[in-house]
Amino acid sequence: MLKYTDYDIVFQEIPDEVTLAINLSNCPHKCKGCHSPQLWLDIGEVLTETVILNLLSKYGYLITCVCFMGGDANPFEVEKLSVFIKKQSELCIKTAWYSGCEKLNKVKTQNFDYIKLGSYKQELGGLKSLQTNQRLYKVKDGLMHDITELMRR
Repeated sequence: MLKYTDYDIVFQEIPDEVTLAINLSNCPHKCKGCHSPQLWLDIGEVLTETVILNLLSKYGYLITCVCFMGGDANPFEVEKLSVFIKKQSELCIKTAWYSGCEKLNKVKTQNFDYIKLGSYKQELGGLKSLQTNQRLYKVKDGLMHDITELMRR
């Protein structure tokens, strides 16, 4: 079961997209220096298809992308909700996943338009750092294209 603590419309997480970022709790990584340590806890409201529909009816006309911030404790639920969003065809909303995993196992990457991989390592910095271990990928035709450099413009 996925739980979310809050959400916001953001402009920096996915290049050239107006993104509804949904913060998911119960993060298993608990990275040192994490900017959202409250998400380590199993807190918040259950994120269901009904919640997604309500968010899309409220913000769907304003956004071009929905990004799941976390959710590594239950990756198949993240994938399921991404597929659900894509089936809301009249909106043509893209989906993204900010995962702290180094790679995704058993999740079909083609069910997302963007995927961020990599835990936060305080000494290397986030996606805007030249030294970061994190990578942001655009998924097209089932292939992952590294677009991390777009985060530094």
